[in-house]
Amino acid sequence: MNNPFLTFLMPMSTLMLGFLSALLLPAPWFGVELTRRLTTLFHLSDVGQLYTLVFCLWFLLLGALEYYVIRFIYLRFIKV
Repeated sequence: MNNPFLTFLMPMSTLMLGFLSALLLPAPWFGVELTRRLTTLFHLSDVGQLYTLVFCLWFLLLGALEYYVIRFIYLRFIKV
């Protein structure tokens, strides 16, 4: 069974790494036509709502990816 601290650490690390990704990595940008189509497809009132959703999902995905890469490196090469 895992340490309870590690169970708590995983989501917190994902959010922290997602925040760092927001500062360092560019977010995806859609063209004007695709943005209009996505806004009407998801019934959003404006483009700001679409990009808020896109940024949140993008940075959480990057945070989770970075967490698993760092965790793999730590468990494989650093931890004795």
